[in-house]
Amino acid sequence: MSQNALVQKERKEELTPERMRNAPTFSPRVDICENDEELVLYADLPGVEPEDIDIRFERGELSIYGKCKPRHQGTHLLNEFEVGDFYRAFSIYEEVDADRISAELKNGVLTVHLPKSDAVKPKRISVKAS
Repeated sequence: MSQNALVQKERKEELTPERMRNAPTFSPRVDICENDEELVLYADLPGVEPEDIDIRFERGELSIYGKCKPRHQGTHLLNEFEVGDFYRAFSIYEEVDADRISAELKNGVLTVHLPKSDAVKPKRISVKAS
C-alpha cells in the first residue's frame, strides 16, 4: 500500500469538513464544564490567532468562528493538514450574563467563560433555630 493510499484511508475516518463560504470549515472539538458560577467552554483552534476569532452570543446562541491562515510556505513533501476555518454554534439554556462573557486563547485552546446570571445561581438558605 502506498503512502498516499494510507493517508487517504486515514482521512476518511476523521471528521470531514463542511462546505461553508468558499472554503472548508471544520467543527472544532469542544469540552463544556459547569460549576455554580459559570459555564466554561474549551475549544481546540490550532493555527488561529486571537485577532482572527469572532465570538457572538445572541438570543441564547453562542457562535465561534476562527479564521485559519495557511500554515506553511514552499513545496509540500507531505501534506496531511487541510486548510480551513473553524465554526461551531451552541444553544445555551442557562441564563448567562452576556455583559460578563470573556474569552482567552492559549496554545491553540480557546477558553470562553459564560458567567451565570444571579437569577439562576444556586442560593444557600440559612436555617434559624427557634
